[in-house]
Amino acid sequence: MRKGLLSVVLLLVASVLSGCGYNTLQSTDEQIKAGWSEVVNQYQRRSDLVPNLVNTVKGFAAQEQAVLLGVTEARAKVGSIQATPQLLNDPGAFAKFQAAQGELSSALSRLLVVVEKYPELKSDAAFRDLMAQLEGTENRIAVARQRYIKAVQDYNVVVRQFPTNLTAMLFDFQVKPNFTVENEKAISSAPKVEFGAPPAAPAR
Repeated sequence: MRKGLLSVVLLLVASVLSGCGYNTLQSTDEQIKAGWSEVVNQYQRRSDLVPNLVNTVKGFAAQEQAVLLGVTEARAKVGSIQATPQLLNDPGAFAKFQAAQGELSSALSRLLVVVEKYPELKSDAAFRDLMAQLEGTENRIAVARQRYIKAVQDYNVVVRQFPTNLTAMLFDFQVKPNFTVENEKAISSAPKVEFGAPPAAPAR
């Protein structure tokens, strides 16, 4: 008898939760976590390219110490921030993560501007391979960010709208921070990796 009553209660609870948006909150929250993991993976992919990129440039333009140091320090700042899923519930930590990634983007942009002064570097096979990898990674970052932004928008709508906002308050589902307009501009403008064919060898 008790088991039967318990089953009825569980069915009623499940019915109430599914009708009040609990399942939607759970599924959209999981989409955010999956999207965030991809964003972090692509940012890490870019960060992993930096040491080889800096060393390659240093081989041709060792005198550009300030720019090279700027890239290295920006990468170190990115690495000092733990991009865990818990970070998504802390707007301040999220903003620091985005600021660090923006600084790395800016530092890479300055490095690529410097590279324009060194034709021999631009024609180096190893450097061109790194540039191809960086360009591909930047494209992946943009796609991953767009998917994450959409996932957060969908989730935040569910958290805010009635009646699911009542369920969100009951189970402590909080609105999650998203990328800011300022950060979107920084990412969309940096770094541009567009190198043409290597310069022709001088005639002898």
